Amino acid sequence: MPAVPGNMYGQQGPSCFDRMKMGAMIGFCVGMASGAIFGGFSALRYGMRGRELVNSAGKAMLQAGGTFGTFMAIGTGIRC
Repeated sequence: MPAVPGNMYGQQGPSCFDRMKMGAMIGFCVGMASGAIFGGFSALRYGMRGRELVNSAGKAMLQAGGTFGTFMAIGTGIRC
């Protein structure tokens, strides 16, 4: 049986905005993971414990996630 083309019968791929949202979400997740690793080790290196460690690592996670998510969304938008 022959293959059916992708855009037949009204099927469409995701819009450019949907792709940018997905790129931002993936970038945010990757940034959060790298922020947890680098921020956590940095806080441990400075001798932080308990609430201070969690606050410092959390701040690093949000900053890294926001930054990387923004750049991934921009890069995905350029590719559309």
